[in-house]
Amino acid sequence: MTYRHALPLALLLAMPVVAAPVAAQPERVTHVVRTPFHDVVATLHRAIQNQKMVLVCEADAQKGAAGRGVTIRGNRVLMVFRNDFAVRLLSADAGAGFEAPIRIYVHENADGTTTVSYRTPSAVFAPYRHPEGQAVATALDPIFRTIVEEAVVMGSASPR
Repeated sequence: MTYRHALPLALLLAMPVVAAPVAAQPERVTHVVRTPFHDVVATLHRAIQNQKMVLVCEADAQKGAAGRGVTIRGNRVLMVFRNDFAVRLLSADAGAGFEAPIRIYVHENADGTTTVSYRTPSAVFAPYRHPEGQAVATALDPIFRTIVEEAVVMGSASPR
């Protein structure tokens, strides 16, 4: 390789690599509210119960970080499902069980607002083409929409 070819190659290799921002997942529904984080989480818990769903698990990154002596803003993942839907889904396509429970992600923003987001069940289960699996997803869509909207509306109300 001659010097005249080596210099452009060296310059190309020395250029910093800039990663493109990651695009949001399809069918992700996001709400930002001016309500304190812990109030939004509490209203989500009530909304989950109101819709007769089950909080299968709750991951609390803030609590985990605090256990290590690190302070971060509020950050939770609520994993929500119900056994009758699980049985129908697994009977239709056991592979779809990988996607359950559906996650609702809640995080506290630097400006004091709270972001709530989730992927619609129909988007989560779209790769699984069994008609009964699709029926489960279609039944879950309005339930999750109601849970999040109830929490956002309830959480947006001023404290009494």
